[in-house]
Amino acid sequence: MTRFSALSLLKNALSGHKNWPEQWPEAQPKKSYDVIIIGAGGHGLGAAYYLAKEHGITNVAVIEKGWLGGGNTGRNTTIIRSNYLYDESARLYDHAVDLWDGLSQELNYNVMFSQRGVMMLAHNVHDVQSSQRHIHSNRLNGVDNQWLTPEEAKEFCPPLNISPNARYPVLGAALQKRAGTARHDAVAWGYARAASKLGVDIIQNCPVTSIRRGANGAVEGVETAKGFIGAKKIAVSAAGNTSVVMESAGVRLPLESYPLQALVSEPVKPVFPCVVMSNTVHAYISQSDKGELVIGSGTDQYTSYSQRGGLPLIEHTVAAICEIFPMFNRMRMLRKWGGIVDVTPDRSAILGKTPVPGLYVNCGWGTGGFKATPGAAHVLAWTVAKDEPHPINAPFTLERFRTGRLIDEAAAAAVAH
Repeated sequence: MTRFSALSLLKNALSGHKNWPEQWPEAQPKKSYDVIIIGAGGHGLGAAYYLAKEHGITNVAVIEKGWLGGGNTGRNTTIIRSNYLYDESARLYDHAVDLWDGLSQELNYNVMFSQRGVMMLAHNVHDVQSSQRHIHSNRLNGVDNQWLTPEEAKEFCPPLNISPNARYPVLGAALQKRAGTARHDAVAWGYARAASKLGVDIIQNCPVTSIRRGANGAVEGVETAKGFIGAKKIAVSAAGNTSVVMESAGVRLPLESYPLQALVSEPVKPVFPCVVMSNTVHAYISQSDKGELVIGSGTDQYTSYSQRGGLPLIEHTVAAICEIFPMFNRMRMLRKWGGIVDVTPDRSAILGKTPVPGLYVNCGWGTGGFKATPGAAHVLAWTVAKDEPHPINAPFTLERFRTGRLIDEAAAAAVAH
């Protein structure tokens, strides 16, 4: 792999995070691979890394239509947590948190994982009851979570307004101390470097137009902008594009795509110690290592592939943040963006085999994709290598929508992030 000089890395850092991946050494596609992974985000690159490291499968290509990490991996708001309600979700996300904990050491690349804690506010009686149900469920699954009084919540996060006269009074909060944040695009870069070192090809600027199947129905390879590339197995992990790619192989998925908006403020000195979320007002906030306040919203109320989203929703979110944290009223917005999230009927992922031999899928994460990155990548690699699901992702099959055995995290996911 090409090595970058200290001067070139400094220039890339000063010119913005987007430029460095565009200069990643281009791999020339071979005629055939053992495994092709469509989508060079955190999930796809992570799966390639684990295929090479843990299963000895190195003849792997990760194919990306743009630059690596340029999709949802570079557009999320960096939150990591595992305090989901249902057993299946708790196991999957806690597996991810376990991997997050040592990921920088594993990859020899600083992904800036910070276990600063995620606090979820309760503003009414329903919130209190729901939060405490979450806490009890989490503890039964060995997931850390605790209840805070309003005073304890303010002690943990001093900018919080706990006045009883507030528009959104704080009646308490659920706190997962092991949760936190990481740098979104650094995760993709770390996996990319580690996978490349093990022999994985990363092919950028190469849109996949269709998946080709043979006479026996099994996959044969993919048609791309750079020609046909053969493969014995294909895994699709391309948020926002999965349905289109899978349909070319004759597989229809129960997915809808929505814009998910977020924004950051101008940078200020450290003032916000944790992540705070509010399901009632669909807003959450943290502070990045660069000093920006990272503010996110719920999904838009309509399906779209727009990477901007509608203005009224983000206005509501900012107004709510200013009510809960009055000290931020005069902060200025630096930039706003939107990502595309694919959601299933039960708001849980589809992760595993498909009816097509040799074809696997990892999609439908909704707003939970980033926090699941290492866990989802790890079990996807297992599934592809062994052609059978890992025990953790076995419940997340496409078949569950036929049998009705759903994992309904629609409301249980808090603000759905």
